[in-house]
Amino acid sequence: MDKSANKPADKAQTSTDYAGMTIEELAQAPLVYRDGLFDGKCVVISGGGSGMGRAMAVLFARLGAHVVICGRRAEKLDEVSRSMQQFVGCAIETQTLNIREAEHVETFMANIFNKYGGVHTLINSAGGQFSQAAIDFSRKGWLAVIDTNLNGTWWMMQEAAKNWRKIGEAGNIVNIAAYVERGMPQSAHSCAARAGVIYLSKTVATEWAEHNIRVNCIAPGAIETEGVTQYPAEALQEFHRANPMKRFGDVWDIAQTAAYLAAPSAKFMTGEVLVVDGGMAQYGWVWPLGKPDYFKT
Repeated sequence: MDKSANKPADKAQTSTDYAGMTIEELAQAPLVYRDGLFDGKCVVISGGGSGMGRAMAVLFARLGAHVVICGRRAEKLDEVSRSMQQFVGCAIETQTLNIREAEHVETFMANIFNKYGGVHTLINSAGGQFSQAAIDFSRKGWLAVIDTNLNGTWWMMQEAAKNWRKIGEAGNIVNIAAYVERGMPQSAHSCAARAGVIYLSKTVATEWAEHNIRVNCIAPGAIETEGVTQYPAEALQEFHRANPMKRFGDVWDIAQTAAYLAAPSAKFMTGEVLVVDGGMAQYGWVWPLGKPDYFKT
């Protein structure tokens, strides 16, 4: 199911048109993977209360995994849990967690490993940023984005790796990052953090190979989620034109990419970044706040 493919590229739309896929729609979306692919496997997903994280939770649950989602807002996690019971017919575990708090991450990860006897895959989807010209960043704003997107991801990665090393079992980490090769105007703090995640992942993919831990990243392009609604109308009209397919991707695109990296299909992949952006990397440029006048002439 690709809802975004059905939207006219040049039709004027409002922010309410970009709500993304509901759990009911995710529960019915066609699968490219066999049933039971992750039977009995524990998959931990940060940021599982919305957007891409929620879509991945649905996909892995449909493929048989024991899914644990964590995030800061209990009400969002509880809504996902209720909807999963209703539309997918399975239970998932939810835990409130601020990934910025290293000690809380340590306790959370140890408890999950103890409860399930291990974790098959950790997916770091939690993150957050706001769009602003870099010259106007406040110190607090800069630190908030770096602390969540880079430090929080690292605490999750490190604690999972420690537990895999302790029990002597293989591990797999999938980090949701971004395409950063050309920078990210109006999102410099996020670009810095995501670049950090990517090169951190490449580095520990080598260091942790001796522990049989794989580490890979996904770099999404313009993906239709409820988070897109934070951007002004001018930017929303241009996002889909920044890739040669001239449309948004959807969260199912990212979820199925994550499943590929978690499955035996990627058993010989580590330290890589899979770009899922409709070709935007070699074609266009996104201005989250709208293109500045300087670049319009």
